[in-house]
Amino acid sequence: MSLTNPAAFFAEVRLDHGPLNTPQVEGFNALLTAMEGWPVSWAAYGLATAWHETAATMQPIKEFGGPKYFHKMYDPKGQNPKLAARLGNRLAGDGAKFAGRGYVQLTGRANYAKYGIADTPDDAMKPDVAARILVDGMSKGVFTGKKLADYLPGDYANARRIINGVDRAAHVANLAVGFETALTEGGWS
Repeated sequence: MSLTNPAAFFAEVRLDHGPLNTPQVEGFNALLTAMEGWPVSWAAYGLATAWHETAATMQPIKEFGGPKYFHKMYDPKGQNPKLAARLGNRLAGDGAKFAGRGYVQLTGRANYAKYGIADTPDDAMKPDVAARILVDGMSKGVFTGKKLADYLPGDYANARRIINGVDRAAHVANLAVGFETALTEGGWS
């Protein structure tokens, strides 16, 4: 499945979100290319997730925070050693080295290793790599054990569990509804 009328898709997105800059359009295109073959509800939710997780830039971003924050959150001797262990962070500095990046904020040494980029974590900032990670992780349940097929079609709100529990679930669900309309207008089939 892919867009047959990209102009109609982007026109509909602009109705909901206003003008788009070139990097946003490029980000949409990278994601849509990676999502080819996905059902419309999956593609809509993937776009909604990327829109939310990148603060609407539609470009891979690095998680907000600095070394002190990343140490506190993700290092083995930080405030949450159980989370650090679950993420595979075992060395001092892993929190900052493997902080969230990409369209879905890939976090932790173990997750970077799953995608073959533990030695080059900034590769998660490349749109094609970040899009591949989003598509694989959301469709296979890599991030939380939950996958798109568990919720879609039909339950955009609980689909947030694929990425981050139910944090901002209603907001991302509303975005997905709008992106589904845009995809349909664009002839996603």
